[in-house]
Amino acid sequence: MATLRARGKMPDIIDLTEKPSAFQPYSGAKKLVIKNLRAPISREAQVEEYYARTEKDLEEALEAIFDDRRPAVPLERLYRGVEDVCRRGGAAKVYRLLKERIDRHLQLVVLPRIRRTGGQSNIEMLRSVRGEWNVWNAQTITLRSTFSYLDRTFLLRESLPSINDMAISHFRRMAFPQSSQTNGSSPGEKAIAGVCEMIEYDRRGDERLDSNLLKESIRMIYVLGVYVKQFEPVFLKQSVSYFEEFGESWSASSLKGYIAACENLLNREDHRCMAYNFDSATVKQLMDSAHKILIDQYSEKLLHGDSLSNLLSDRDVKSMRGLYDLLRLSDIQKKMKNPWTEYIRQTGSAIISDKERGDEMVLRLLELRRSLDLMIRDAFKKDEDFLWGMREAFGKFMNDRKIASCWDTNTSKIGEMTAKYIDMLLRGGLKALPKELLSDAKDRAAAEREGHASTADEDAELDRQLDQALELFRFIEGKDAFEAFYKKDLARRLLMGRSASQDAERNMLTKLRSECGSNFTHNLEQMFKDQELAKDEMESYRQSSITTQKQKAPIDLSVMILSASAWPTYPDTRLNLPDEVATQIETFDKHYKSKHTGRVLTWKHSLAHCSIKASFPKGTKELLVSAFQAVVLMMFNKEPTAGFFTYEQISAATGLQGGDLDRTLQSLACGKARVITKHPKGREVKPTDTFTFNQAFSDPKYRVKINQIQLKETKEENKATHERIAQDRRFETQAAIVRIMKSRKSMGHAELVAEVINLTKKRGSVEPASIKKEIESLIEKDYLEREDNSYTYLA
Repeated sequence: MATLRARGKMPDIIDLTEKPSAFQPYSGAKKLVIKNLRAPISREAQVEEYYARTEKDLEEALEAIFDDRRPAVPLERLYRGVEDVCRRGGAAKVYRLLKERIDRHLQLVVLPRIRRTGGQSNIEMLRSVRGEWNVWNAQTITLRSTFSYLDRTFLLRESLPSINDMAISHFRRMAFPQSSQTNGSSPGEKAIAGVCEMIEYDRRGDERLDSNLLKESIRMIYVLGVYVKQFEPVFLKQSVSYFEEFGESWSASSLKGYIAACENLLNREDHRCMAYNFDSATVKQLMDSAHKILIDQYSEKLLHGDSLSNLLSDRDVKSMRGLYDLLRLSDIQKKMKNPWTEYIRQTGSAIISDKERGDEMVLRLLELRRSLDLMIRDAFKKDEDFLWGMREAFGKFMNDRKIASCWDTNTSKIGEMTAKYIDMLLRGGLKALPKELLSDAKDRAAAEREGHASTADEDAELDRQLDQALELFRFIEGKDAFEAFYKKDLARRLLMGRSASQDAERNMLTKLRSECGSNFTHNLEQMFKDQELAKDEMESYRQSSITTQKQKAPIDLSVMILSASAWPTYPDTRLNLPDEVATQIETFDKHYKSKHTGRVLTWKHSLAHCSIKASFPKGTKELLVSAFQAVVLMMFNKEPTAGFFTYEQISAATGLQGGDLDRTLQSLACGKARVITKHPKGREVKPTDTFTFNQAFSDPKYRVKINQIQLKETKEENKATHERIAQDRRFETQAAIVRIMKSRKSMGHAELVAEVINLTKKRGSVEPASIKKEIESLIEKDYLEREDNSYTYLA
């Protein structure tokens, strides 16, 4: 290359204002000297020299990168060098260089270093592999940025693995070779064993657990592509062994303990899989194996009837919810229905056949029902199968004739006790109920969501309790017993004015009408009508008395006129009334007969009650007593000659005898409010006892109730009611036989019995032997005629 240089002297700068310019551009030729600096070199040699230097720079850069040093040549220059070589057609050569150097580095440098620092344990090997993997990832990033042009052109065009994939695959081949080639001695296999040991530490609560190492190692295994083929089988096999060991160690424990342990294990396994990012397929296989071993293989333990009964008896909702959830994981929760219904049947049968606690029968059944409802709601996710299983079990044990036969009543004892329970609710409201039967927060929330009144309201809660009692009523086949006792108790409530709520009474009547029809409630509705008519009658009587009498009557008389066909039958008891009362009764009798000709009034003094004032030395009291009690107390207004009244004297003066007199004296002298004193003292009244006025009587209340005896049913009344039910059932059975035979004219014995049972089951279950007895009775009355094993109706 030649360089031209001009020699000469530059003129000085002259101020043009002083003198003319001395510059003369064309004053003569200039002398030029040309020198050769070096010999000329061909362009091809220069290009080859550049590419040779670039390849050398790349090799040195790779060595520096693998040695964790910064390359001497800037990365941008290396990147452009790779681009130049690739554009010139040397992409394959660069690829081979990169591939060979990666492989050589991993095999000759990294692998020996892993083996050297890995030590003897699997955990140390895992740490070593993980450390080299972290270093290799950093080096791979530098390689990718340096050889990016190769990655985006040649490798992509030739469908070769990217630099990242190549780096991963070479590291995998180095650390995780095929098992058949290593016999279990490769770093990767030991690292996987180390991961499994870490998981085992986590399962057993070992302090040696390194959570961060475990999480990063699982991510490394996943990225390297050995998760499915090499890690997952080892992990699942180890897990199966752990589950089997766990199941065996807990197999001898209680069902409650086993459920809690399994719940805890499954929750921890699920949490571990999420915390350490296990693959979803691994999680499914892991949980499936856990369910198969811990649930399926131990299903006999989980579904053991006695163990389940203990949990249900203890009302252990938490354990039952855990059991249901466990069984549902294996889709065998329906198998729990049989022990569930068996528990209900046995428990319910025991309650009904417990004669010593017969008065608590319905209360205990409702407590059982409430606990089962809560179990279905809170433990069984409102599973309809268990709800229907419970109803089926209740229907079976409540109508089991073998269980019912223990009461010797030949009628439904559960029907009687259900009627008495409803009577208790309608008399006393919610005060007599245990807290377990009352609604909880979930019930109130559900009621509000459904648009019903909140059960926090007392009326709404009472309505709910009545519905619960009706649930039992629906299961009863012998509804005639319920009807008889409900009618008798309703009459007592209406006559004594002891209903807690008239709205609740009418609401209950509406429920019964919708449940059993108008025929069932016809007489009950008539009783309410009589009550309303009685109010009108008394208002008419008082207006008439005001007109005819100038002064107010000494006694405020209140009378209820009852329709004999609608109300229960009551015995006629002779009672010697005080003159003032007898006069008022005669006056009302004349008034009523003057308005209603042809009617006869029969006074039932056993149902009467009154309020009397009694003066005691310690204060005046108002005593609420029955008519029988009032008549006895009125005797003590007269001072007895001997200072006391004998049993015979009281009987002769009042007209009371036997049990009526005994109960009356017992309630006055042996109860809580002892207004008279019995001599000698004792709980039983005897004909030899004597009685005096109790001068020392005192009570903090002004009004003292003593007429509770009227609300209590005697054994004789109970027996008479059952006998009347049985007699009515006989008549209903005979009527059913006649109706069937009248329409069919001729029927076989078995067919007739089946028809009668089907026709009368709503009123009460009838034994085939009883039906046969009624058939014989109808044959004797010439309603039927027997021909071989069939019957013919006689018109």
